[in-house]
Amino acid sequence: MADNIKEKVRGRYGEIARASISCCSGSCCGDAGANSLRIGYTEEELLSIPYAANLGLGCGNPTAITSLKEGEYVLDLGSGAGIDCFLAANRVGKKGKVIGVDMTAEMVEKARENARKGNYDQVEFRLGEIENLPVFDNEIDIVISNCVINLSPDKKKVFQEIYRVLKPGGRFMISDTVLLKELPKSLQDSVEAYTGCIAGAIKKPVYLKLLEEAGFSHVKITREAPFPVEYRDGDGRTNTVTDMVASIHVEGYKPCCKS
Repeated sequence: MADNIKEKVRGRYGEIARASISCCSGSCCGDAGANSLRIGYTEEELLSIPYAANLGLGCGNPTAITSLKEGEYVLDLGSGAGIDCFLAANRVGKKGKVIGVDMTAEMVEKARENARKGNYDQVEFRLGEIENLPVFDNEIDIVISNCVINLSPDKKKVFQEIYRVLKPGGRFMISDTVLLKELPKSLQDSVEAYTGCIAGAIKKPVYLKLLEEAGFSHVKITREAPFPVEYRDGDGRTNTVTDMVASIHVEGYKPCCKS
């Protein structure tokens, strides 16, 4: 089941990379720039990076970007065409390093091309799964991710991997989607809803508990907003609801020493 989900997600985002279209909530969102502005990016940020890096994906602009310091090492989970990696690189400078990991070969190829065109020598893109990160232990200062962990069928393993690669005292700042209530069965069983960041989401208390069980401290949600969902009821009517799924920004720290 997990492997099937991964293949569906990989296939969908491979299509997006090849077609350079934007997608969220299981349907085309229109202009990538407009969608990125809607979810929190600024026009100044979008103009500061390669144009092709913005596919209009995600559910928020990770608040991590503004907290980055020169010289830090950053890891972006599900880096896509590289939008957050390039924004991070602008913050950490040439003394820092940014690693993007994505399981879709087409996305990695597109991101590498964007890095070459933008002369981002400190940015590296690696093909890999977020449940098995191709990154050394204790290497990273901060892990960021934008609406990707909800796509993983093994979120517990993802959080353990984040903990492994962070330096002691390192932090994560993530944008993601979580469930506020049970989804209708039509959405639970929908591949389109899964690749649209909905059906793979888990309930908010479970999400936070998994982070704490992975060993993180000071875990907290810093921002929460409704994430509108469209679905068809038993009579075939389309409904839009805002109380089933939320977009959250969540952060936490790897303890700097064992007590």
